[in-house]
Amino acid sequence: MDAAAAVAMLLDPRANHDPVPAYEALHHHGPVVRAGRGYYFVSGYAEVDAVLRDPGMEAYDARRLDSQWSDWRDNRAVALFADSMLRTNPPQHTRMRRLAAGVFTARRVSALREVITAQVDEAIEALPERAQGGVVDLVGQLTYPLPIGVITALLGVPAADRGRFRRLAEALTAVLEVRWTEEDRRLAHEAALELEDYFTDLVALRREHPQDDLVTALAAAHDAGGEQLTGAELLGNLTLLLVAGFETTTNLLGNGIVLLLEHPAYAERLRADPGLAPAYVEEVLRIESPVQLTERYTSRPAVIGGIEVPADAELVLLLGAANRDPARFGDPGVFDPDRPGNAPLSFGAGAHYCLGAPLARLEAQITLPALLRRFPELAPAGPPTRRPRMNLRGWSSLPVTLGPPAGGGTAPGPPAGGGTALSPSAGGGATPGPPGAGA
Repeated sequence: MDAAAAVAMLLDPRANHDPVPAYEALHHHGPVVRAGRGYYFVSGYAEVDAVLRDPGMEAYDARRLDSQWSDWRDNRAVALFADSMLRTNPPQHTRMRRLAAGVFTARRVSALREVITAQVDEAIEALPERAQGGVVDLVGQLTYPLPIGVITALLGVPAADRGRFRRLAEALTAVLEVRWTEEDRRLAHEAALELEDYFTDLVALRREHPQDDLVTALAAAHDAGGEQLTGAELLGNLTLLLVAGFETTTNLLGNGIVLLLEHPAYAERLRADPGLAPAYVEEVLRIESPVQLTERYTSRPAVIGGIEVPADAELVLLLGAANRDPARFGDPGVFDPDRPGNAPLSFGAGAHYCLGAPLARLEAQITLPALLRRFPELAPAGPPTRRPRMNLRGWSSLPVTLGPPAGGGTAPGPPAGGGTALSPSAGGGATPGPPGAGA
């Protein structure tokens, strides 16, 4: 495959295909490939890492949207993300990120271990009764509801509302793909309007009844006036944190389960020793990145991978390709949890490094060995179904047979509903689309 064919494959809106052959072709042609005037695909690990860490590289913000897409504000999905950390540059990005960062500190995430373990235990114990004809879909019964429960608890979304977000996230995240259709655009817009209304009502509820959650904290920052957080930024960041908080983790869990089912010897090792989970999770992140790409723009001329790149060039950073760069990883197509020096770029790097990365890792480190230990005869019940997405790479269904459960409960973690219109419950607790990862 030549470079042009590889780029065409990655730009194809019919994204239900394997991008790996395109990545291998791009690696053959060098770490940076010019795909058009002012448009470059970056596949080399060192080059992607350097761009992500370079303060001279900028996110796809409102100013650039204005220059490329005159009516982008008419689509609320695009506008919501443009008002969030994902689509801003310093100083706006720095200000917003600082407000949200407190909930994702290493100490706070570590304190969630027991809570996550309890949620994993509850979800896994319920799997047998949710099986139909001996088969259970682990996406619908585990890899979606578990991360939704964790992130909504942090945000302060009432438990009664948690089952309503899968449909909305599926539609909204189309705007994070490298290409999207008119139908994608319409569904994303409608989902954004629904989420915007939902969070407007939830913010009002939390103003009246404050709690120890992120909605209350960000609403207070907005109400403090000054330049802390605008109303649009409040809604944009709440939407981003909700969607990003479970979409990537859902993909990470599903990708990990599939890989372990495909590699039973490695699964047996993890079943016997949950302490191996951190290394396993890093290898899952590397070989099947939950987010495959992001992008940056050059604020000045630069040399990237030996290629002279002008100012205002668009750089498509292929995180999935960088994680399979043979110049960085030996036998990059082989699943090897014992891989030394493993440092995937799946959560980005630099100023926009994903805030929720420690939380996603912890959820996977607890869930994968727990599932294997509780159901030692876990097996595929048919081929899993890929999500029709290129960037957010995961599974829409994962049918398995559980076999007889082992005794005991969830293994200890390693050391260290549907709905249409949303309103918060009063109870407790091929148009270019801007791709992205992290915040």
